[in-house]
Amino acid sequence: MANIAIDLFCGIGGLTKGLSLSGIDVAAGFDIDESCRFAYESNNDAKFINEDINDITCEEVNGFFLDYDVKIIVGCAPCQPFSRYSLRYRKDGRTDRKWKLLYSFSRIVKECLPDIVSMENVPSLVNEKVFADFIAQLNELGYYVEWNIVFCPDYGVPQKRKRLVLLASKFGEIHLIPPLYKRNEYKTVRMAIGALPQIADGEICENDTLHRASKLSVINRKRIRQSVQGGTWRDWDQELRLDCHNKKTGATYPSVYGRMKWDEPSPTITTQFYGYGNGRFGHPEQDRALSLREGAILQSFPDDYIFTDEEHPSQKRELGIHIGNAVPVELGRAIGVSIQQHLKEYER
Repeated sequence: MANIAIDLFCGIGGLTKGLSLSGIDVAAGFDIDESCRFAYESNNDAKFINEDINDITCEEVNGFFLDYDVKIIVGCAPCQPFSRYSLRYRKDGRTDRKWKLLYSFSRIVKECLPDIVSMENVPSLVNEKVFADFIAQLNELGYYVEWNIVFCPDYGVPQKRKRLVLLASKFGEIHLIPPLYKRNEYKTVRMAIGALPQIADGEICENDTLHRASKLSVINRKRIRQSVQGGTWRDWDQELRLDCHNKKTGATYPSVYGRMKWDEPSPTITTQFYGYGNGRFGHPEQDRALSLREGAILQSFPDDYIFTDEEHPSQKRELGIHIGNAVPVELGRAIGVSIQQHLKEYER
């Protein structure tokens, strides 16, 4: 059976690329952020549609489904409103406009009735009414639904990221494939980025402009030189510590200004992974934070994934958002393989 997928909230194409690697063709990705177009279309055989999900019509989506037997809609609604940080610290967490985007996703599913649906997001979403409503509507529409909290290293992502993955099918029970890696087989930071050329803070690799690291201040250069793999700011001399480190609240953030460990998966890659002070994003050995390329590889993007060029320049902050917000490619591949296996069972 010929199948085709549409990727909602596609960003720069992490999920699209993963589905493609599993053998599922993706016709188009929809996203409100026009700056994602270059990377999305440069690396995927799919069309980028710059449109707000609230404005997308069923006719528009179904136009991509013509002449295909199996219609698939996937997507990852922006997860910031559902993050633990937003729910705990931001007063506007549940009033953020993005909070309701999952309802728009649900509307498109209800109107278009694809055969397969997949949704990926942060684990804390499962505690929210919008998620319960999403599942309830899928059930009402006759879908078989399964969801799991996934530890990404189980599927080849060299990063300790946990994600919610939902699969739904009109055909019958659908399941995420079992983990592909055992704990002692996880891909590590060393395996992922250990062979990249060495660069200093503030330097750009001459062979790869994305392999560039942020410039450190004088004091942060001193701090990282006293940092050890997996360590904390407690490894520094007293005069290098911040005022907040001497307060009780500061003691609860030991991973800030830390180095990653070579022989473990990395911490979760955020949109600010290129900043030494934003988490444990110090390189295991080199005195700098992660480069943009290293962050992309830890998100399991292929080494040659194109994010920018001379005609399509991007600022560091924009690239960090693009990379940090992406669905890890290898998780996308696992979702695609799960769908493929399910469809083979249906064919029998």
